[in-house]
Order: sequence, then C-alpha cells, then structure tokens
Amino acid sequence: MLDERHSEGGLADGRDWIDTDLPGSAAAPAKARPADRQERPAQEAPPKPQDRPEAKPENADKPDGDDKPKAEIKQAAFWRRRPLLTLGLVALAAVAVAASYVWYENSSHFESTDDAFIAARQIAIAPRVTGDVVSVPVTDNQHVNAGDVIAKIDPRDYQTALDQANAQVDVAKANIANIHAQQDVQAAQIAAAEAQVAQAKATRAFAQQQAQRYQTLAQKGAGTVENAQQYSSQLGQQDASVASAQANETVAERQLESLKAQLLSAQANLSVSEAQRDQAVLNLGYTTVRADVPGRVVQLSAERGEFAQPGTALTMFVPDQIWIVANFKETQLDRMRPGQPVDYTLDAYPDKTWKAHVDSVQPGSGTAFSLLPAQNATGNYVKIVQRVPVKLSFDTAPNDVALGPGMSIEPEVRVDPTPSLYERLTAAYGDWRSRW
Repeated sequence: MLDERHSEGGLADGRDWIDTDLPGSAAAPAKARPADRQERPAQEAPPKPQDRPEAKPENADKPDGDDKPKAEIKQAAFWRRRPLLTLGLVALAAVAVAASYVWYENSSHFESTDDAFIAARQIAIAPRVTGDVVSVPVTDNQHVNAGDVIAKIDPRDYQTALDQANAQVDVAKANIANIHAQQDVQAAQIAAAEAQVAQAKATRAFAQQQAQRYQTLAQKGAGTVENAQQYSSQLGQQDASVASAQANETVAERQLESLKAQLLSAQANLSVSEAQRDQAVLNLGYTTVRADVPGRVVQLSAERGEFAQPGTALTMFVPDQIWIVANFKETQLDRMRPGQPVDYTLDAYPDKTWKAHVDSVQPGSGTAFSLLPAQNATGNYVKIVQRVPVKLSFDTAPNDVALGPGMSIEPEVRVDPTPSLYERLTAAYGDWRSRW
C-alpha cells in the first residue's frame, strides 16, 4: 500500500514512503511509521498524481524582491566564492588593455611593409669585337673589382691591324717631312729668282743709261744713229729679262703655296692614320673584357673556344651598388620623408637587423609606370589602395651576407622621431636598473 508522508496542507519533505505491509513485501524490512501520520482506510484508492497537492518552491514564502534569476544567483555566488580569482582576472584584463595601448602607441611611430625587395641596375657584359674566346678567368657568382678580367678574345688579328696602322702613320709622317724639304728647296729657288730679278733690273738700268747717252749723241751729231738704235734694243732686251726674272720669282712663290697645300693634305693623312691607329689600339684592348665597376658575375655563359660577337652577352653582372625598393601603400606616406631612419630584416637572415634610410619617394604609383597602365576612365571603377615605390639606401651595406636583386626585405620606417611610451618606459627601467 502506497503511503505518502505529508503534513496538513501539503507534503512534508517531497518524498514518497512505501508501505512495507503490502502483499509481496514480507521479505522487506519493516519500517515504523511516524506517530503523527493517520492511516488511510484500506478500501480507499491511492490518489492520482493530478489530485496530489503541488509542492511549493523553496522560495514560495520569500518576499517578491528576493525572486532573482538563477544565473544572477550563480554569478553572485561565483564572485563571493572566488574573490581572489575574480581580482586576478580583473588585474589581467587591465594589464592586457594597458599592453594593447602601449603596443598601439608604439606602432604608430613606424610604418612597415612586407612588399620590399633589393634592387640593382644589373647589366649584360658583351664584347665589342669578334673573335674566339681564349680565356675565361672568372666563374659564377665570383666577386670582381673594377678592371678585373672577365674574358679574353684572340688578339692576333687586331695586333696585325695595329701594326698596319702604325706603318701608315710612319708613311704619313715621312710625306710631311718630304714636303718640308721641298718647301726648303722652293724657298731657295725663290731666293735665286729674286736675285735674278735684281740682276736683270741692274742690267736694265745700265742699258737704259747707255740708250739715253747714245740717243743724245746721235741727236747732237756726235754719235751714230746705229749705236743709238743698238743700245735702245739692248734696253728692250733688259726689260724683257727683268720681266722673265720676275715671272720666275712668281712661279717659285706659287710653287711654295702648292707645297703648303700638300703639307696640309699630308698632315690630314697623318691624322687619319693616327685615328686608324688609335682605333686599332682600342680594338686590341677590346679583346680583353674587363669589369668597369665592382660587382659579382652572374649567369656566366662564356666558355673557351666560343666565337664571340659584338652584342652577345658573355655574362650578367650585378654591381655592388644596390638599394631597397619598398612598395608602401599610399596611405602610409603621409609622414614619410627622405632621411628618416629605417630598420630592416632579410627573409634569408631573419635574426639580423640592419640600418638604412629613406632616399626618395617615386612621384607616382607603380601601375602608372607599368607597361600597360590602368585606364580608370573606362569600364566599372573599383577603388583600391595603390602602392608607391620608395627607395631606401643602405647606411652600411652588409658585407658578411650575400645580397642580390629580388631578395625579400621587411623594412620599418620611423616616421615619428619622438620617443614612444614603450621606449620611455624601457629607458626608465634601464635607468632604474643601472642605479641599483
């Protein structure tokens, strides 16, 4: 028989009691009933669950103001039960907020990007003359100084051409010397012609006096007409002699002018011969291919026995003068100026940091100077942040690592020179430690 333990007006403790006197429960131990419980009549059926009095909640008799949600009760209980843990969590949150502010304030002093690379004006080294390569004293990735030999071409043909040019120079010089000698001879001939002119003039003067004398005697009857005519004829002959001598002098002088023109032509031929000789010297020098600036030999293709031609590259060459091209977003250039310090790391050597500085900012985005620049005036336009190349120069180029064009770099430009909060705190901590 089901027995329920309850008090007047409701359940006493909310638990059912099983009567041990029910048939089939003889083996069960007997349990004493409470003295204040009245026994129900045997014929009375057990009450249905819906007829049982409802149990009151534990806080039924409490005032309405104490009726709080269970979550608030549990939360309040947590703060009360874990005061030290709660205090630790609050302190940890405060430290996290302070650290976040310090990090943000410090990062606002710098601008960085991972879109940066080493750049250089790499060149192709090619010969200027044709010939067989007879020597290649360098190898791949070797560092060379200015003037070091990279390759040699067979010089015999060019040495022969130089000898011929030297011979032509000697011939031109000999022609000039011959003309100078002819000028000396011609000057002597001119002097002789001048003497002949003077002699002819003196003879003509005497003939003129004789003609006048005998003409006067003939007029007075003291001399014959034949003698007068004879001396008059001699005077005419002397006039002709003077004219002939003067003509010979003029021819000699004109011949001297001709020799001067020949001298100028010979000197011009000498200049041409000397230019040909200089070109031959250059061609002979071009058979030795040298490095004009310090740098490294890259992608060496020259080999002994190869037939080299002008314009055909023997090797690629990377000069020692390199720099950094950092493609910053245009929104990062507001406070960036030339001369600002830069700290950078190489992806190949992430544990080392080097110094550089901002050299210049390109006046235009990278796409503006591309092969096919964007045409924003056509089609649908979607605004995107452009990147602008910034040239960074090394303060001191690293000499203990291998650097070359295309290597990735992560630069950090200090755009605000004032000390950040983190730096001030670090400096204060360092001073404190130094005092202690």
